[in-house]
Amino acid sequence: MRNAFIEHLTAHMAQDESIFLVVGDLGYSVVEPLVERYPERFLNAGVAEQNMTAVACGLAREGYKVFTYSIANFTTLRCLEQIRNGVCYHGLPVCVVSVGGGYMYGYLGPTHHATEDIGIMRTLPGMRVFVPFSQRSAQLALDEVLQQPGPAYIRLGRQGKAVDDVAHNGLTLVRAGAAGSTERAVIAVGKICDRVVRFAEERTADLYALCRVNPLPEPDLAKLFEQYAEVTVIEDHQRNGGVMSALAEFSTGIKGVNIAGRFSLAIEHEDGQRAALLFGDQSRNVIHE
Repeated sequence: MRNAFIEHLTAHMAQDESIFLVVGDLGYSVVEPLVERYPERFLNAGVAEQNMTAVACGLAREGYKVFTYSIANFTTLRCLEQIRNGVCYHGLPVCVVSVGGGYMYGYLGPTHHATEDIGIMRTLPGMRVFVPFSQRSAQLALDEVLQQPGPAYIRLGRQGKAVDDVAHNGLTLVRAGAAGSTERAVIAVGKICDRVVRFAEERTADLYALCRVNPLPEPDLAKLFEQYAEVTVIEDHQRNGGVMSALAEFSTGIKGVNIAGRFSLAIEHEDGQRAALLFGDQSRNVIHE
């Protein structure tokens, strides 16, 4: 999947001179053709991922659309402050690209597992989150990021089942269940391996893949929840904050008073900030649901 992504990024760079790639001293089995063609728009920041993100912010302020690239736990957890305060607070066109989401680097142990990244990244104001499930899906995620420049996160994994018939970054039907109607749906996040397919088959469920996690494709999901009595999400992510949590937030009837995915620009004490939460002062970027 990462090869298809880098190849597609290289093709875009031929048409758009504002695209810049910054890596954290890895990817050299993948990025060499891009470096050879566009050395002036490539930088190896070394094993210094926080600096990598800060440099990306500086380049973005100069008019570039910047992509950072490293292993998932390093691009997200290690750089969280730089992503929040540099990329998101200023709404910069920086796309954090990770490889090794979930358990992809399973043999290296928990320090290299990225099982919290989706939840963390989707809570950041203005951050779009994509989890491609095939080479074509990765290309479409990149296309959308470039069409709407701004903060974004793309979590790349290995391709399992090749799914080429992908029209958009919403829900994609990968495999229909047994002939006739089914009341069950399975939504896969990331790699669609044989075990995922078997899981859906054993439940006589329709198998879907979801790429854009934030913002969710709400029209697609509304139809899904109308059609199926049971929806199961498969993701190599912690239960809290992941895609299951996102879908539960979308489908629940519980009302909430919370922050609307934005920064509060009000310079005010805690009681004033809480008053904005409770009474819906939109100048403080609050949402009531």
